[in-house]
Amino acid sequence: MEGLVLLQNLWAATLESLYMVGVSTLFTILLGLPLGLVLVATRRGNILAAPGFNQLLGSVVNVGRSLPFIILLVALIPLTRLVVGTSIGSTAALVPLTIAAIPFFARIAETALLEVDRGLVEAAQAMGCDYWQIILKVLIPEALPSLVLGITITVISLLNYSAMAGAVGGGGLGDLAIRYGYQRFQTEVMLATVLVLIVLVQLVQVLGEFIAKQLRRR
Repeated sequence: MEGLVLLQNLWAATLESLYMVGVSTLFTILLGLPLGLVLVATRRGNILAAPGFNQLLGSVVNVGRSLPFIILLVALIPLTRLVVGTSIGSTAALVPLTIAAIPFFARIAETALLEVDRGLVEAAQAMGCDYWQIILKVLIPEALPSLVLGITITVISLLNYSAMAGAVGGGGLGDLAIRYGYQRFQTEVMLATVLVLIVLVQLVQVLGEFIAKQLRRR
C-alpha cells in the first residue's frame, strides 16, 4: 500500500475505532455504573441489603466476564442483527462491545464504591439522607477518582476488543490490520495499526490518570 493511501486508510480506520470505543464506553458507563451500585447496595449490611439477590446478580456478572470476547462476538450476531439490522461494520460492533464491557465495568465500579469510607455513609444516614441522596452526594462523588481510573481501564480494554472485532468485519484498525497486514502480507500496514493502537492506549492512560489526580486534589 502506498504511503498516502496507507495514511488515508489508517486515518479512516482510526476514526472508526474511536467511534466504536466512544459510543460503547458511553453505554457501558450508563448501564455498568448502576449495576455496580446495585452490587454494592445489596451486599450484606448495606443500605439495601439482599444477600441472596446479591449472590445471584454477582454470579450473572461473573458469567458475563468469563466469556471470551471473540466467542461473544460470534454468539451475539443474531442479537446484533436484531438491534442494528446488520452484523458487519462499526455500528454492528457496538452491540458485542457494550455487552462485553458492562459486567467488566460493573465490577470495577463496585470495587471503587466499596473503597468509600463506610463512616461517611453512616453519617449521611444519621442525617436522614435517603438512598438516592447517599448515592448521588456521598458514594459517587467520593469514588469519582477511582471510577475515572476504572473508566480508563475499560476504554483500553474496549480498544483491544474493537481491534479483535475486525476479525469478523467489525471495521476499524483491527479490520485494516487483518485485511491488508495479515491476508495481503503488507507488513507496513500491520506495524502502522499496532503503532496507532499503542499511541491511543498511552494517550487514554495519561489522560485518565491526569483527570483522576485533579479530582483527588479537590
